[in-house]
Order: sequence, then C-alpha cells, then structure tokens
Amino acid sequence: MASPRHAEPPDGGWGWMIVAGCFLVTICTRAVTRCISIFFVEFQAYFGQDYARTAWIHSIVDCATMLCAPLGSLISNHVSCQVGIMLGGLLASAGLILSSFATSLEHLYLSLGVLTGLGFALCYSPAIAMVGKYFNKRKALAYGIAMSGSGIGTFILAPVVQLLIEQFSWRGALLILGGFVLNLCVCGALMRPIALKEDHKTTPEFLEQDYVPKAQKGDLKQVSICSPLIKAWSRECLCYCSWKEYDFLLMPGFMVLAVSILFMAYGCSPLFVYLVPYALSVGVSHHQAAFLMSILGVIDIIGNVTFGWLTDRRCLKKHRHFCYLFAVGMDGLCCLFLPVLQNFPLLVPFSFTFGYFDGAYVTLIPVVTADVVGTSSLSSALGVVYFLHAIPYLVSPPVAGWLVDTTGSYTASFLLCGFSMIFSSTLLCFARLAKKIKRRHLQWLTNDTGTKQHIWTNGAIAYSVTAELDQKDVEFLAVDTNSYSNR
Repeated sequence: MASPRHAEPPDGGWGWMIVAGCFLVTICTRAVTRCISIFFVEFQAYFGQDYARTAWIHSIVDCATMLCAPLGSLISNHVSCQVGIMLGGLLASAGLILSSFATSLEHLYLSLGVLTGLGFALCYSPAIAMVGKYFNKRKALAYGIAMSGSGIGTFILAPVVQLLIEQFSWRGALLILGGFVLNLCVCGALMRPIALKEDHKTTPEFLEQDYVPKAQKGDLKQVSICSPLIKAWSRECLCYCSWKEYDFLLMPGFMVLAVSILFMAYGCSPLFVYLVPYALSVGVSHHQAAFLMSILGVIDIIGNVTFGWLTDRRCLKKHRHFCYLFAVGMDGLCCLFLPVLQNFPLLVPFSFTFGYFDGAYVTLIPVVTADVVGTSSLSSALGVVYFLHAIPYLVSPPVAGWLVDTTGSYTASFLLCGFSMIFSSTLLCFARLAKKIKRRHLQWLTNDTGTKQHIWTNGAIAYSVTAELDQKDVEFLAVDTNSYSNR
C-alpha cells in the first residue's frame, strides 16, 4: 500500500487509529512486563532460588526489550513498521508459550527473557515513533493516550494474572499470556505508513543537492547508470545517508538527555520488580499486593493523559523539559520514603504518587526526544533512547536483589533507586540552566556588536576587523538560537 504524502503531520484522521494501535502495543509489552513481577514469588518458591538470581528474569526481559530497540527502528525504517510489529508479536508469544514448559531458571532466562524481550523490542519503539509522525500540535496528548496503555494494562492484568496463577498455576498463566500477546499482530496491521515532506527526499535529488560536487553534476548525467563511477558514488552516498540518520548522536542536548536517561532507568526498574515482594514482606496479603500494582497502573493512566494534555498547553509547551525532570525527581522522592511505609494503608498513597509521576515522565520521553532531535530522526532517536535503558534495566534489579540478600531489608535498594532518579533530574536541570545562561551571554555579545560598530565607523582598518569578528558572533548566535527554538 502506498504511503499517503503530507506536507506536515495531519494531527488526526488515521492518526487516532495509530494512537489506538500504540495503546494496545503498550498493553501487550510494558503492562505484561510489569506483571512478570507477580510471578516473582512463584518462581522463587518453585525453583528454590534467592532474590538476585530470580530477579534476572525481569531484568533480561527489560534489557532485551531496550537493547534491541534499535533493531526495531531499523526494520521499521528499511522494511515496514507493520512487518516489524507483526514479527515481534509472533516472537513474544512464542517466548511466553515456551516459558510455560520451563524446567529451570536458565530456561526462563532464554525464553521469557531473551525471546519475549526481543519480540517486545520489535514492537515498542516503532509503534511509539509512528505516533510522532502523525501528530505535531497535539503530540503530547496523543502520546499521553497511547502510553496510558501501560497503566490500564497493569490495572487490569495484575489481578487477572494473580487469579490465573491461583486457578491454573504459573505455567497456565504464562500460556494464556502467550495467546494474549498475539494481539500485537493486529496492532501491527493498523500501522499505516505515512510520508512527510521532511522525510521525502529521493536519493538522486539528495545527492545532487548535498553531496555531488557541482563540477561533476553535468558529467554524471552523461555517464551510463551502470558505470563504475556511479556505483562507487552510490556506495559512498549510502554510507553518508546512514551517518545522517544518526548524526543526532553528537548533539550536546541529546548527549545530556542520554546520560540523564541512564540514571533514570536504573532507578525506576527495581520498584516494579520488588513492590509486590516488599508488600508481602511487611504483612500485606497476596491480593492486596496485586491491588497495589493495579492502583499504580490506573494512576499511571491519569499521569499519562493529564501531563500529555497540560504540556500541550501554550503556557507549558516551552517547558516540557522541566515538566519531565520534575516528574522524574518526584518519583525519586517517592522511592526514598518507601522503606518507612510498612502497611497497606501507607502503601496505597505511595502507589498513587509514584504511579502518577511515572506515567507523566514516560509520556514525555518521546516528546522531549522529538523536541531535541526533530521528527525526521525520531524513530532512530527513540531506538537509541530505549537502547540506553537496556544496561540499567539489566543490572539494577539483580543489584537490588543482592542488597536485599546481603542486608536483609529493602531499605538500601530503594534508597539507591531514589538517589539515582533525583540525580537524573538534577543533571538535566543544570544542563538546561547552563543552556539558558549561554544563550543570554550570546545575546549580550550581539547587543555589544552594534555598539562596537558605531564606535569604529571612522577607522577603516579597525572597523573591518571588528566587523569580521562580530559577524562570526552573530552567525554563532543564529545557529544556537535556531537550535534552541527547535527544541
């Protein structure tokens, strides 16, 4: 099917079906991943292993999902978003079904961890990037609705999974989840591709404009298309185009965001693994512990939608970065207070607060990334952003489990998570403040330029030197200002 061409994102129409498809993708990927923590106690009891070894299952799922996110973006960019998501649905379903026959933790590492995580990776980042291609003015709201699938899915699936475990054991529950995840193939069918004006640039036109020396253009038109010169030229240009696809990696704004995301990902992952075991350790019943995950999920929805809507307002649209870092910092504070909350009535407000701000910053990750790199590079940039989640997601739950095994309590684990998220927020805050200070300094230099030119009007030599230096300042300021306005 031919891709419809638009000068800019349509902000509606079939875009709402894309939002619905992405909503279902987040249910089948992120919500199912969160519900794996409900199996934690069952796996630990059945295989007789400690916290650290059992936690590797959830870590590998999350790590594989994020580590292979660039692969999902690659298939989406060069084959089809629809093909990538359908293939991912088949792999994820196969992983869950094979996990129901597991005889050891190592079996679960490969089937539930690697295979299911790979399937989720092929679905997650392409679906999120597709929403960004269909929306511009209402981008944050569209992402808020699409990403709320994670919260709604957790709210519904957490008690359902607990009921399935009680009725059919953990093996039967995994088998049923395997069938449920096949719905990703339906989601993939909804992802109709779209060609935007900024994306649509044929290779010959691009090469004529940006790559081929002017002296060679006339000669190349006279050469046969099969000539060695054209073949070498095409090969070099393919390398150049591949580099252009990832040139955002050297942008200072993206580098700071990437480092911030590393610490944020380290802090957020263990809580979803250990909230249920922690609640059980302080005397909360199994059903109440699962209900805490449900509360976290449904409040996550409110955070998704409300923050998405608020940051689309004119008063907050320019401050999306600060809204994002505020949400991350608040989640960090919640983790710091968690060790003193040791009964169900106190854990309920925690689930409300943490769930709300978790939904808020998850919604803003693709929005902030789009503001930094632009829509044309969003798919590749999201692949890198979710790739950066991989190592923290792999390491943090086992480290937290090791701390629990060593200290005999969850305090050290939760404090480490909280401080990691607060550092992530603080780092991004200082980077944004430094950016504003630099911009004001450059504006001061520009204002000073007019004064110097007025003073040196009678000195021809001095005036020419000063004008040359001032012009460089003006050009540098123009580049920086345009970059800032795009973000």
